[in-house]
Amino acid sequence: MLVAVDIGNTNIVIGFLDGKSGNTNVGTYRITSKANHTSDEYGLFLTEFLHMSGFTPDDVDDVIICSVVPKVMHSFRSSIIKFFGLDPMVIGPGVKTGMNVRVDDPKSLGADILADCAGAYNEYGGPVLVADFGTATTFTHVDANGVIDAGVITTGIRTGAAALWGDTAQLPEVEITRPTTILGTNTKVCMQAGLYYTFLGGVERTIEQFRKELGGEDFTVIATGGLGRVFEGDTDEIDVYDPDLIFKGMAHIYARNMR
Repeated sequence: MLVAVDIGNTNIVIGFLDGKSGNTNVGTYRITSKANHTSDEYGLFLTEFLHMSGFTPDDVDDVIICSVVPKVMHSFRSSIIKFFGLDPMVIGPGVKTGMNVRVDDPKSLGADILADCAGAYNEYGGPVLVADFGTATTFTHVDANGVIDAGVITTGIRTGAAALWGDTAQLPEVEITRPTTILGTNTKVCMQAGLYYTFLGGVERTIEQFRKELGGEDFTVIATGGLGRVFEGDTDEIDVYDPDLIFKGMAHIYARNMR
C-alpha cells in the first residue's frame, strides 16, 4: 500500500492507495492542519485510520507527501519515520513529475497544484484545465503536451464567506451549500444564495475567459477539492468532478520515482 498525504492550509487529507503504483483509493481521512499536533499524535491518527480501513502499519510499503504548509512538515515527517520506519517521499525539487512547468518562476508552483495537474493530465489527457476548490480556488491550464503554462488563484468560497460573516455584526455563519432558491426570504437563505451563485458565476466566467484567450481551445475541465462537489452537476463548464485527483497525481509521481 502507498499512503498519500496532502497537507493543505485547512486540512491534512490522507489516502490509502492500493498498490505501490496504483491509484485505487481504499480509504480517505482528514485531520485539521490548524492544530499544532505532535509527531506522536500524527502517528496515532495514522495507525488508527489504518485499523479503521482494515490494515496495519506493516501493510504500508511507502509514503508520499504533498505539502503547502512547511510548519507542519517536521512533525508529520517525524511521525512517518517513527511509526512506520519509512522516510517519506516529498514532492518538491529533485522529484520527477513528468510535467513541464513553464511559468515565470517554476519553483513557486505549489506542490498541490503540480500533483493535481499530473493527475489530470495522466488520467484525462490534455489540454485540460484543473479547477481546485479549496481554501483558495485555483485554475491551472495544462496543454496537450503536458506543459503547465498558466493559472489563476482566487479566494475560496468558504474563505470569502468567513470574511462576510466575520466582518459584519449581524450576519450569521451559514453552511456552504446549493440553495433551493435564489429568492431568499430570510437572512440564511439570502446569504447562501448570494455566496453560491456569485461564486458559481465567477467560476463560469473564469473558464470562459480561458477559452477566449486560448483561441477557443477545447480543453477538458476537471474540478477537484472538498468544495468542488457543491457545484458538481450545476454547470456545463465543469466536465468531471474528481475528488481523488491529487491522490492520482501523487500515485503517478511516485511511480516515476519508485524506490
